[in-house]
Amino acid sequence: MRETSTIARMHKDGTVVEVLPDGSEQPISSPPMRPMTEEEIVAAAFSDPDAIPLTEDQLKTARRVPRVKTMRRALQLTQEEFAARYHIPLSTLRDWEQGRSEPDQTAQAYLKAIAGNPEAVYQALQFMPQ
Repeated sequence: MRETSTIARMHKDGTVVEVLPDGSEQPISSPPMRPMTEEEIVAAAFSDPDAIPLTEDQLKTARRVPRVKTMRRALQLTQEEFAARYHIPLSTLRDWEQGRSEPDQTAQAYLKAIAGNPEAVYQALQFMPQ
């Protein structure tokens, strides 16, 4: 049996092309996915042992991703950067993100302000005496 290799290149716009032996390129076409009914989608999900959907009861008791972690990731900041930028003790931030503690009412209001306008909160903190 003969093995063949395909050389591919990704363009800046995200399109993937096959590089032919003469150096020219041609788009790599993927076969179209056939439409699935809702029942087929559910059956396919349940047939994958690594991705079985949660039941309603499991969803109710599932540990939620703390909002502060989601917000920090959306701002593309590390824990250290977020803590320093918004004057939050790093250990406190880590406790919130790992579910060891919850932000109190004041901290929740502060986090809501950061979520609403992170740049304005950062700018306001630049003029506060340390």
